[in-house]
Amino acid sequence: MYDVVALGELLVDFIQNGSSSNGNPIFEANPGGAPCNVLSMLAGLGYKTAFIGKVGDDYFGKMLGGTIKRIGISDKGLIYDKGANTTLAIVHTMADGDRDFSFYRKPGADIMLEEKDVCKELIENCRIFHFGSLSLTDEPAASATKAAVRYAKELGKWISFDPNLRKPLWADLEQAKTAIWYGIRECDILKIADDEIKWLTGTNDYDQGVKIIREHSKAKLINVTLGKNGSISYYSNEKIFGQPFLSKDTVDTTGAGDTFCASVLGFILEHGLDNLKKDQLKQMLLFANAAASIVTTRKGAICSMPNKEEVCSLIFNRI
Repeated sequence: MYDVVALGELLVDFIQNGSSSNGNPIFEANPGGAPCNVLSMLAGLGYKTAFIGKVGDDYFGKMLGGTIKRIGISDKGLIYDKGANTTLAIVHTMADGDRDFSFYRKPGADIMLEEKDVCKELIENCRIFHFGSLSLTDEPAASATKAAVRYAKELGKWISFDPNLRKPLWADLEQAKTAIWYGIRECDILKIADDEIKWLTGTNDYDQGVKIIREHSKAKLINVTLGKNGSISYYSNEKIFGQPFLSKDTVDTTGAGDTFCASVLGFILEHGLDNLKKDQLKQMLLFANAAASIVTTRKGAICSMPNKEEVCSLIFNRI
């Protein structure tokens, strides 16, 4: 039995790591992709995870496949495509640790996932099925994603969705909105960033934005991440604010939202989605915000996730 199965992109994040003697930027090839970032954190917390997706049958694809196996993510649902290269992302890190992305994905192997490629056995044997919007940008991956979500819902699995909007990957931002509203309608657990909720709902008021989302969704738990300003959890009639863990050592925010998302899913695996108390949700946000803070002090995501002891130590030292 798997705790969490995720479908989507597994790619290489090329993150600048210094400059050469000639002053040229040097980029480090970091394994990445939001769904596997989530799985990596969960695997480190001791949960059983599996990934469904495609990489190229090339050097980078084999590197990625070897990486997820090494960190404990099942590669049973991973396919190597001989007809498309592994997707690459160039991550330009700003002075404040925020990022700008350039993608090499025309096409990339991740968007070549077909419905017949989806390992149904993994979905049958999981507790939570997680996905994002990047697998909805192009066919055939969009149809494969929807088929997987439909199958997971038929089996009564919890559905987790993180829009993870990357505007350069969409030919049409109205298409992006349609796809993200699809994910919101289908999920039980939603993680959405502050800039995404503003873009999607047209309001700077998070309470109003969540109200609009709830008109389209039956999600029981909605978490809004606010970057360096913390996070907010909306559950039933409760609204809980989680204080941020700011660090002077922040170097790269890649994977922070995924680390937060994984921490929340770990909480749900332990406590379920029904009858959650305010104090429980406070503890959920405390752990998730601390974990997200730690990963920002490291380059990359999949191989940079904190373990439970590190997170608890940060929380203890603050208290």
